Amino acid sequence: MSAITENTLTRDNILRLFPDIAATMQTERPSAQDAQLFDGYDEEQVRLMEEVCIVLDWNDIPCGSASKKTCHLMSNINNGLLHRAFSVFLFNEENKLLLQQRADEKITFPGMWTNTCCSHPLAIPSEIGYDLPTSIMGVKRAAQRKLDQELGIATDQVPLDKFHFLTRIHYKAPSDGVWGEHEIDYILFIKAAPTVTANPNEVKDAKYVTAKELRAMFEDKDLTFTPWFKLICETYLFDWWSNLDEVNSFRETEIRRMI
Repeated sequence: MSAITENTLTRDNILRLFPDIAATMQTERPSAQDAQLFDGYDEEQVRLMEEVCIVLDWNDIPCGSASKKTCHLMSNINNGLLHRAFSVFLFNEENKLLLQQRADEKITFPGMWTNTCCSHPLAIPSEIGYDLPTSIMGVKRAAQRKLDQELGIATDQVPLDKFHFLTRIHYKAPSDGVWGEHEIDYILFIKAAPTVTANPNEVKDAKYVTAKELRAMFEDKDLTFTPWFKLICETYLFDWWSNLDEVNSFRETEIRRMI
């Protein structure tokens, strides 16, 4: 074993000896451009843009990782950068769907109504997954984490085995001229009766609605909705919703392309 010295403990040597280490810190370091990019945004939401997402190929196979900021810049999305996401639809005992209105502090799609929780699994061992079964388990763990962080829903109120995976949706949508989404979105349904304590930095409002009430909300010109939620509602949601007791019959392995 060679001696550890200033000459041996260099970045090049570390990356050569330990190839499992992601060499992303060099490019993810905050820059003057970042300061300009995030000028005027909420400090906590800016911090969350440092989270590391799972970068995918066309077939939903992880091929690396990148910050939430990198994954959501339209300049990267327009060049094809794709990442993994999930959307949770939580129904109570009356089969009402829990909606949230995103906080005004959010950097992407602020103030818009959407499904119960939508976010990203992180590029960490417990959430990443390299095939469909392990990826589903990864997004379920991520869903527990984010339901707690956004809505104060305790993990024991949404057990992993109560989540039902339905499908994956590949879509792309701009938020504004700078930010957007390009995701393979895992759709998760769950029936539960949790205690909701919304985090005001994440959630402006939350409420349960019937299918009829949601349709009425779409008719209200004063309300706005996230593009992925609207897309799912216009295609599959109401059919799934009317068959909640048989929701597993909708499960599929094929990725639905909507780009």
